[in-house]
Amino acid sequence: MMWDAVTEAMGGLYPDERPWHVTYPDEGYRLRAASAYPAAGHWHLVGYGLGERWGFELTLRVARGVEEQPPQWPFVLLDQVAAYVASLDGPVEDGQWINWGAPVTGFPHTDGPDTGLTVLILTEDPQLGGGRFLQLVGVTAAEADGRVEVPEDPLMVTDPARA
Repeated sequence: MMWDAVTEAMGGLYPDERPWHVTYPDEGYRLRAASAYPAAGHWHLVGYGLGERWGFELTLRVARGVEEQPPQWPFVLLDQVAAYVASLDGPVEDGQWINWGAPVTGFPHTDGPDTGLTVLILTEDPQLGGGRFLQLVGVTAAEADGRVEVPEDPLMVTDPARA
């Protein structure tokens, strides 16, 4: 998927919003860039760089308060997951999960808070769909293995404060 297609898809959801952009250095990073769009109650992030080779881009929705700028930890997480995906022998798909083994926020190595969300579920982005956008959803280990039910949320926003 080309960058223009990603920008067009996100712009269709948020036509009046100005996104925050980051770029990644060429060496040591899998993604080339990422954007965060301010949405109602959350930041909607999308990475640029996997689509041309793997046919999909990663998205992530992170709970938002009144802050004007997105936190930095989701940008770090998107690139780390992109590197993980690139290291696999086979494709990733809707319904797979990754036991991150640590807070998905990168705590204490990033600006992210400590959280019990340590597993990432990959699911089709509920608004972008079409299999071209896989959304990362942070859950607890107990939620991932079915011991505890994941709270109902149609947009599947990752909220570190809930665990």
